[in-house]
Amino acid sequence: MLCLLCRLSYAQQTLTIKGIIFKKSTPDRISQAIVTDLKTQTLMMSDELGGFSIKASIGDTLQIAKAGYTPQKIAVVNNSDLVVYLQPVIELNQVTIKGQSKQQELNEVMKEYRSQGIFNNGKSLPVWQFINSPITAFYNLFGKAPAQARRFAEYAKNEQEASAVDKRYTKELVKSVTKMPDDEIDKFMVAFRPSYENVKEWNDYQLIQYIKKEFAYYQKNKDRPEAKLQKLY
Repeated sequence: MLCLLCRLSYAQQTLTIKGIIFKKSTPDRISQAIVTDLKTQTLMMSDELGGFSIKASIGDTLQIAKAGYTPQKIAVVNNSDLVVYLQPVIELNQVTIKGQSKQQELNEVMKEYRSQGIFNNGKSLPVWQFINSPITAFYNLFGKAPAQARRFAEYAKNEQEASAVDKRYTKELVKSVTKMPDDEIDKFMVAFRPSYENVKEWNDYQLIQYIKKEFAYYQKNKDRPEAKLQKLY
């Protein structure tokens, strides 16, 4: 009887389960996969190196899922680290043409501005430039091309920050947390989109808690006019 109680106690003990997710038959690691404890509905997300850490108990089942891959379920039998291999979904008659990413395109434009000497990374121009070449210095401050470069630099900064938010605040993650139907999820994500400053500071657990808190508010207020929906801070 005592042995049975010990086993039951061990089975109910909350453990920290760590693991790494790979693309099957490759050394490629999978980031932003959703790891869910199906018993407690606890969610976490794999990091840039495919690693994850989640609280679970012996006997729980973890589901690992990501768009484009076949979901996999793994039973928790001990606290050993997990190595998970996800099978890509094969889509026929699809051709993908890869070109420059948006980040690469932005970098190329900024590189061109810098090569022309009309952008100084948003910093003040060096004093020596006013002494040695005052006309060039004043042009860099007030000319049309430098002004365009500064506007583009601000645009590039905003695009990079938006991309950083999009990378973590994904439709797949929000849907996993809220179970919201597709016809509502886009409206919710726009109304309660977190700021870049917050996403930069938050870990996955904090981001998930934010989504849960905002979703609770949304459920109570979604029938009000959209203009009255506000973020919680």
